[in-house]
Amino acid sequence: MHGTEAPSEWIVRWSHLAPAAGAVLDVACGRGRHLRWFAARGHAVLGVDRDQAALDSVHGLGETLAADIENGPWPLAGRRFGVVVVTNYLWRPLLPTLVASVAPGGLLLYETFAVGNETVGKPSRPDFLLRPGELLDACEGLRVVAYEDGFRADPERFVQRIAAVRPDPAGPVPPRLHLGKP
Repeated sequence: MHGTEAPSEWIVRWSHLAPAAGAVLDVACGRGRHLRWFAARGHAVLGVDRDQAALDSVHGLGETLAADIENGPWPLAGRRFGVVVVTNYLWRPLLPTLVASVAPGGLLLYETFAVGNETVGKPSRPDFLLRPGELLDACEGLRVVAYEDGFRADPERFVQRIAAVRPDPAGPVPPRLHLGKP
């Protein structure tokens, strides 16, 4: 069943950059595969999705919020999170809000479909496919730790994905970031 599969290898690979006490926001979380991943590592989690039945499947795991974030106001205005996770979801008007939701010292993990995916499957509509470099442009002001844009073979798809941190000018000088697991 969609949303119950293993967490994205991209999310797993870069999750060690999450602040230890940072709350995690999973946008369009579905049945909560990434909520489960972060909750199992001691993070407070909040999942947002418009599908209440999907949210019911993670009842008790953390906080959930049923909201239509494409047709209504952003329900978490002014809140910031230690980690913002987005996978397989794109609503361009929300990109600046998502980036702004990353707290100082926090982490953005984003992975979704890119131009080229229309040649191998769905989604195929341009509305749901990131243009070359679009995710990099959206993350201006964050420190990009890792970025990929291209074809992935298993399963066949074109994706863009980024791991980026918001510098914390009030915090201590951060240690050098680890590439992959420390």
